[in-house]
Amino acid sequence: MFGRATPWERLRDGLRAYRLIVAMWIRSTMAYRASFLMTALGNFAVTGFDFVTILLMFSHVDALGGYSLPEIAFLYGTSTAAFGVADLVMGSMDRLGARVRDGTLDTLLVRPVPVLVQVAADRFALRRAGRLLQGLMVLGYALAALDIDWTVLRVVLLPVMVISGAVIFSAVFVAGAGFQFWAQDASQVQNSFTYGGTTLLQYPPTIFAKDLVRGVTFVVPLAFVNWLPALYVLGREDPLGLPSWVAFLSPVVALGCCVLAGWAWRSGLRAYRSTGS
Repeated sequence: MFGRATPWERLRDGLRAYRLIVAMWIRSTMAYRASFLMTALGNFAVTGFDFVTILLMFSHVDALGGYSLPEIAFLYGTSTAAFGVADLVMGSMDRLGARVRDGTLDTLLVRPVPVLVQVAADRFALRRAGRLLQGLMVLGYALAALDIDWTVLRVVLLPVMVISGAVIFSAVFVAGAGFQFWAQDASQVQNSFTYGGTTLLQYPPTIFAKDLVRGVTFVVPLAFVNWLPALYVLGREDPLGLPSWVAFLSPVVALGCCVLAGWAWRSGLRAYRSTGS
């Protein structure tokens, strides 16, 4: 029985269910390939305007907060790539509030699949891969333009940074969805930490007030997505004076965010009262 399964078996079954639901939506999307290509290209172009804005700024200045264009491109690429993965995999979580309001969440509760899996995979939008591709392209430019002293630690830290950042953003998606069980119109609050967070991380921490930098380091730890590990890779000093080994804590922070997000989700789901109750 599914209810008697071990945690690892539940995880395996949940991932399998997610894969099946996503495959269904991808098949549906590919039935209209021309429409998919146009929306994917549109998504790619719209997200690309963020970097165009940075290019326009650098047409008038040589540095921003003491950072050159390739260095900011590195911040932009790592932040956008990490968020692109999370948005592709978990971006549908912001629809939970609408499901709670209109009562359609009840239909998910009676299915033999975890609700979190169903909400995350609902209306899977493959077009969001355009943001991920665009971020990887900018990151590729940054790596080609920067003269980085590549050590083993820096080489390893680069993919770890992107993967951990994607997990942190995914945890924020889940925690925000858990909050929507109580505040049903809170999707914009969630978006301020996800979409707003990735925009914040595209710029160097030196242009922001130290109180803000402390907030995204110790309160909502978005700085571990790319700021702290990127400073180590670029050989930059941390504006808060933190030791260099903090750059390697991103996986630990990501795990902690997952634990907190899981608690927020379970608490919200237990507190949910259906429209018929």
